[in-house]
Amino acid sequence: MDRQSQTTSLQRLQNVEKKIVRVLELAGSVMDEMANPSGPRKDLVNSHCTEFMQLVKMTLREEIKSACDYRPFEKCDYAPRISNEISCKKLEHVIAQLDEMKQSIEEYGDAA
Repeated sequence: MDRQSQTTSLQRLQNVEKKIVRVLELAGSVMDEMANPSGPRKDLVNSHCTEFMQLVKMTLREEIKSACDYRPFEKCDYAPRISNEISCKKLEHVIAQLDEMKQSIEEYGDAA
């Protein structure tokens, strides 16, 4: 990953983080307003809820969708390790099948 794309990825991540913080702030503000002893101010609750829904529906949804473009960390070896383990298991199975075939051939040769 080159420096330019890494910076861009970090900036996108930082922007998403800011939006998540804003969503939580809005939710907290609505909760504070609902707990207000004199009753909630309808216009304030309405504006916070509207902004909350816009952030969640539009902005964060798009960021979540774009996460499908995920590229694994360059030093991550999980996929190659799993592939290697699967290959080893397949080889073990093939060897076991070959041993059984060899044993069958030997038994057939002894019987004849």
